[in-house]
Amino acid sequence: MKKWLAGLLMATTSSFVFAADNAMTVFQDPNCGCCGAWVQYMQDEGFEVNVVKTNNIVAVKQKLGVPMQLSSCHTGVLTNTGQLVEGHVPANVVQKLLANPSVKGVAAPGMPHNAPGMGELDGNLITVDFDGKPFSRD
Repeated sequence: MKKWLAGLLMATTSSFVFAADNAMTVFQDPNCGCCGAWVQYMQDEGFEVNVVKTNNIVAVKQKLGVPMQLSSCHTGVLTNTGQLVEGHVPANVVQKLLANPSVKGVAAPGMPHNAPGMGELDGNLITVDFDGKPFSRD
């Protein structure tokens, strides 16, 4: 009985840690449908997503320090690290970002058709770090 209870406690605790590590707030325009599709994708991938709808997304991006040349339609802020996720970045790239706290943020600039929330990944989506250097190809 004690082993079972200890196992249950460990499993529950690790689930909370996982959820906390994967929590983010996403700022998006209230009229954007593809943002909602990306949020749903991220939730399906195990991320806990809090959505904040704003009519002034540009001001949010400026305040957070998103390079405007890398801008997309929504911006995510990872709760534990403060790292930024700009646009339709795949979940595996966000996990890679979390593993590298020296990177401030990653972006899938614009509205790429081969990105989650926009279309199917085809192996040709290039995400970049906030210095504009390639970060991942998916």
